[in-house]
Amino acid sequence: MKVKTVLISFCLGLLFWIGLNSSVRKEILITGVLLAILGTAFLVKTDLFGTMKFSPKAIAAMFTWLFVFLFELIKSNIDVMSRVITPKVRINPAVVEVKTKLKSKLGRLALANSITLTPGTLTVDIMEDKLYIHWIDASSTDVEKATEKIVDKFEKHLEVIFG
Repeated sequence: MKVKTVLISFCLGLLFWIGLNSSVRKEILITGVLLAILGTAFLVKTDLFGTMKFSPKAIAAMFTWLFVFLFELIKSNIDVMSRVITPKVRINPAVVEVKTKLKSKLGRLALANSITLTPGTLTVDIMEDKLYIHWIDASSTDVEKATEKIVDKFEKHLEVIFG
């Protein structure tokens, strides 16, 4: 059992509970602490957060990734919306293979979710260092070009966080 995993699991669980309740009243905090302890007891066996780094550089990368993700989310929403409302069909769908340099499973999961949550792309499968992405407008099916277009903007920040 790693202390880092226990602390991170407990803190994230408690913060999530407080966020859901939008309150820090005594009874909410007590319930949140109990639920966070219970959740931590289940998560501690997985060592889920063992590969995360918590240096100042990694914390800065988390915030940078968040802003990049939000920017890409807004940009892709506008792009997909414009494709929906224009009468001409402007799609070129394809499943493309992209590569990642991320080694940790949690890092790859964060990358896959970052890609899937931005409209117009969907992570279909992950196999080792390859991700298969359904892309609504595949400008290229070349692995390097698709990786540059889809993955690189997220990966450089996630690499600092997860290695």
